Amino acid sequence: MKNGKFIPFARLDALCRKLRSEGKTIVTTNGVFDLLHVGHVRYLKSAKALGDILIVGVNSDRSARALKGGNRPIVPEMERAEVLCGLEDVDYVCIFGGNLPSELIAKARPAFHVKGGDYSPSSLPETPLVRKYGGQVRIVPFNKGHSTTSLIRKISKTSPK
Repeated sequence: MKNGKFIPFARLDALCRKLRSEGKTIVTTNGVFDLLHVGHVRYLKSAKALGDILIVGVNSDRSARALKGGNRPIVPEMERAEVLCGLEDVDYVCIFGGNLPSELIAKARPAFHVKGGDYSPSSLPETPLVRKYGGQVRIVPFNKGHSTTSLIRKISKTSPK
């Protein structure tokens, strides 16, 4: 990816140290981001509004399969990352291998870690780690009716047999 937004996971901690030294407020979020849709775009815009730099952690293909099942992801990890890199509100994208964003949070040490409104801070296993590094978990509104699962179902119903 040539736009400079993709960062190898191994370089994330160095990038974030530099950004913090410049006084930047780092915001992280994570997810599979399979079949990007308007709900994702709105969610990422809300996340970006919380700080200076939005870093999006994308689940690897292996972790996406573990979380979503054997038929997912539909789009390979590097393509999902490339699409996210094309969004104006996204500053950096990295791919991480775990099912949880623990390593992403440990490397980025964000001021804010953002999830969608279908979660609560108390339901997220990463909340204690975010707080350990002095950050906050923020929940942004869920865009009802916009999910990858519902999109896949809709496509399946309209596909020729």
